Amino acid sequence: MKHIQSVQNPLVKQWKKLQTKKERDKTGLFIVEGFHLVEEALKQREQVLEIIISDKAELPPRWDTGSVSITLVTEEISNTLSDTEAPQGIYAICRQEGSETALNNAKTFLFIDAVQDPGNLGTMIRTADAAGIEAVIVGHGSVDIFNAKVLRSAQGSHFHLPIVRGDLNEWIQILKGKNIPVYGTALENASVYTETKTSESFALVVGNEGAGVSKEILSNTTANLYIPIYGKSESLNVAVATGILLYYLKK
Repeated sequence: MKHIQSVQNPLVKQWKKLQTKKERDKTGLFIVEGFHLVEEALKQREQVLEIIISDKAELPPRWDTGSVSITLVTEEISNTLSDTEAPQGIYAICRQEGSETALNNAKTFLFIDAVQDPGNLGTMIRTADAAGIEAVIVGHGSVDIFNAKVLRSAQGSHFHLPIVRGDLNEWIQILKGKNIPVYGTALENASVYTETKTSESFALVVGNEGAGVSKEILSNTTANLYIPIYGKSESLNVAVATGILLYYLKK
């Protein structure tokens, strides 16, 4: 087990860079923080390159770390890596992975168009996971799927199902070629979601917090759905709407 004691150590500097999208894209790696997320990562141990732990914290004895490298660091180093107000002193460096096999075999999809709030994106990923959706495709204009707040909001779902960036219009054509219906979400020229017949295979497209799903994408869908508003609110939060629709379509 390595023990690093200087914040100037090149490894520490490399880990810190993973807090930026540029470095995550360049290396194909990302960093997760906290006991829960590291434990979830270890369930997909082939994705985990390294565990970093503060000398003030302890690895839970129930964890099976296998041959994963473990590096001990000072509390000062641990705190510099943290993106939270109350650091737990444990991190994992992980590979970004989107299984092509899993994507090709998937029958249920969530497509996300230009959602910019990391809390919303993470919650939607977590909700898709809970609803049994088999793949999440995140389109252009969305916040980075490996952003620290997205990872925290998703609560480990990044390790449970494939989540990839892609061109939603291309994916819509692929699914329509397989006779998989693609449902957009819209306020105009749309049907109440409860009028839709559910099926074993489908994709749901949800969109930007303010603008919704782009008109180009809506013109390519099989059908567009909306959720009625019974009170005085102008709209539903996109993550809440996603949960309602996914659970309806999956029933």
